[in-house]
Amino acid sequence: MYFSKLFLTATVVLLSSSYASTTLVYCPEANPEGFTPMLYSTGTTFDASAGPIFNRLVQFERGTAQLVPALADSWELSEDSLVHTLHLRKDVEFHSNKFFTPTRKMNADDAIFTFERMFDEKHPWHKVSGGNYLFYHSQGIPQNVASITKRDDHTLIFTLKSPDVTFLVNLAHPVGSILSAEYADKMMRAGTPEILDRNPIGTGPFEFVAFKPDAMVRYKAFKNYFRGKVPLDTLIFAITIDPSVRVAKLEKGECDVIPYPNMADIERLSKLPNVSIQKAEAMNIGYIAFNTKKPPFDNIKVRQALSLAVNKQSIIDNLYKGFGFVEKNPFPATIWGYNNEITPYPYDPEQAKKLLSEAGIKDLTVQLWAMPVSRPYNPDAKKMAEMIQADLAKVGVKAQIANYEWAEYIQRTRNGEHEMMMFGWTTANGDPDNFLFPLLSCDAATTGRNLAFWCDDTFNNLIISARKISDREKRTELYKQAQVIFHNQAPWIPMARSYNISGVRKRVIDYKDSPFSFHDFEGVSISTQEDIR
Repeated sequence: MYFSKLFLTATVVLLSSSYASTTLVYCPEANPEGFTPMLYSTGTTFDASAGPIFNRLVQFERGTAQLVPALADSWELSEDSLVHTLHLRKDVEFHSNKFFTPTRKMNADDAIFTFERMFDEKHPWHKVSGGNYLFYHSQGIPQNVASITKRDDHTLIFTLKSPDVTFLVNLAHPVGSILSAEYADKMMRAGTPEILDRNPIGTGPFEFVAFKPDAMVRYKAFKNYFRGKVPLDTLIFAITIDPSVRVAKLEKGECDVIPYPNMADIERLSKLPNVSIQKAEAMNIGYIAFNTKKPPFDNIKVRQALSLAVNKQSIIDNLYKGFGFVEKNPFPATIWGYNNEITPYPYDPEQAKKLLSEAGIKDLTVQLWAMPVSRPYNPDAKKMAEMIQADLAKVGVKAQIANYEWAEYIQRTRNGEHEMMMFGWTTANGDPDNFLFPLLSCDAATTGRNLAFWCDDTFNNLIISARKISDREKRTELYKQAQVIFHNQAPWIPMARSYNISGVRKRVIDYKDSPFSFHDFEGVSISTQEDIR
């Protein structure tokens, strides 16, 4: 949907000093990739789509990792742990737009359409808009679903081939956002299926109004929202890529909430009378992945050598300003199942040189890809790349830093074009499986989510076994064994975990940072007291 002159004019007014009392402006760091969550994988896109526009069958309570009812108000699991039965609400309405007005409320057909579009490669909608459903496929979920059926319009049944204790929490992931089957049918009959993904219709607290790349996304409150109309009338995502500009806009009152402020600005911002800093320990990990399909990174000694060559503590001290912690494992110490007995790779340039020599490596030149966006787990990728470049030079390795626009960066890394690259992950459910399977499993190595393209059969069997048992102590033991294999094989350099940090104007009421690094505005309101701004 393109911006009209009227919309642009209205937006300029809203971003001026005279704000409407029920308008909130959030300033994200990048464009959303699109608005159908199942097609994408970044938090930026989920913030702009899954949060305001859609609901899942089950969700996490805002600001917590507690699973709560959403479009399904109750559920049960069969004794053999294979059949998940979910009972859907009967009072949920869909949005409407110029292309479509719903004639019924949400029911099981909508959920079946949503999941079959992702899971069934022969489904007529599977390849629409590219048909790339990374999350569930990297989790191996479609392969384990035997059937999706309904007992009646409001009883949905998932039957699995083998037990999976992570199945229900994975339904809460943003990619499980429920689409309208009726809208899809109409667009397919009209020969314009792509409209469904470009002009989204969901059941969420806000309706999509318009999107202008590199400028903003606009939403309006959905008056018929099943939980009741939200306090905000208008929500605007004012896209602001530069973190320094985001901070300046927050100070001026042009942004109400900003993510990922520069670490160096946090202390100053915290002293401003009209700004508060929200800090929550995040369930995230930042890492450097080696493309193990490309020589010399297929050589374990090279990967271990470069792991020894990077001075992680110096990087964390310089870039995270007290808001980050050095990591050694493929998921953070804030997640259960963490193996704290593993000894991290020390900073040891001499041992790194020795391993490179043993591997027969001389005069090595590598490409190091730096993320173009800031994230809590990597607040300044450019500076991090420069520090790593200097560290590698000390062991005789020349690193050439490469950078691409965010969407291109994601696509190229999934295609395996990189040698070394920076990335990170924030869990969507608080389970170790949500790190190990999508990021390091053999399944994920074929779908492009495992950016090291590393596949170890023993590691893979351990994490598959762990998702089939409900006993947490037994799962923990399996995950600890898997972490030892990861450490020895070194497909990544785990760098850091961090806090989630947001800058928030004090006129904003009841905004809560998510442990999953999502930014959710349902339930948020604005004070009408002008002096608070």
